[in-house]
Amino acid sequence: MELPLVVGVDGSEPSLRAVDWAADEAALRGLPLRLVYASLWERYEGVSLAQDLDKPTEQVMAEDIVDAAARRAHRRQADVKVTTDVVPEEPEYALVRESRSASAMVLGSRGRSGMAEALLGSVSMTVAGHAHCPVIVLRGGHDNQVRSGAGRILLGVGEKDADSAAVRFAVEEAQRRGVPLEAVRAWRCPAHESTDHPLLSGEPARLHEERARAELDAALPDVPAGVEVQCRTVEGHARRVLLDASYGADLLVVGARRRESSFGLQLGRVAHAVLLHSACPVAVVPQRA
Repeated sequence: MELPLVVGVDGSEPSLRAVDWAADEAALRGLPLRLVYASLWERYEGVSLAQDLDKPTEQVMAEDIVDAAARRAHRRQADVKVTTDVVPEEPEYALVRESRSASAMVLGSRGRSGMAEALLGSVSMTVAGHAHCPVIVLRGGHDNQVRSGAGRILLGVGEKDADSAAVRFAVEEAQRRGVPLEAVRAWRCPAHESTDHPLLSGEPARLHEERARAELDAALPDVPAGVEVQCRTVEGHARRVLLDASYGADLLVVGARRRESSFGLQLGRVAHAVLLHSACPVAVVPQRA
């Protein structure tokens, strides 16, 4: 059974742009597309009903929104199978549940409320921190298109990313699109290390860079033939390095480690920063700690 690509929609322009992007991605992957609207309208409307429809007015609006989004997806990619659902539930909970049976989830970075972007992204941030599948948040000045044959996939490589879910996801995206994969490993020389350290005789920075290079090489052991890989080690904070590299990229892929006993968001500082500030769409790929 092919798991669908799921899109959270709410009628906002960013969510409709997410529908466009996801329709292209579904066509590229050969997957069905599932559009989900979730809202606790009953909490706000009580028993108020739309005239002649015997439904809460918010539900009527929600059904109109997903129907319009479905038509938009069909116009974008006529061969992609599209299904819709309207759920009377908090969007964070509904979308995390949807992620259990999705190949990936696509979200806009902002919603309808008109608040500042850091708050508008609260649903996206929560879902990215708890989802069971990769979550793609459409940030930056993307043009609503999944590109093939141009651009690049940017992969942020961490210390324990050898053959990780994030690495596999990034390689597969580059292969599908026929674009290069740029793998970046940031490194830093801690300030407390000095040249008189017995293990760092005179060249602490060089040793840290070599370790970063070895970790980068270990993360990409079996890249399929035909996928061009560009590896870079860059000195600096990982957040800043990846944000700088995100300009001109088609998609930035980072991992988010899930800890079974932890509560709250499980994104990590790097994933959190790029979701807020990346210049391109971001894919957060869950992986077990």
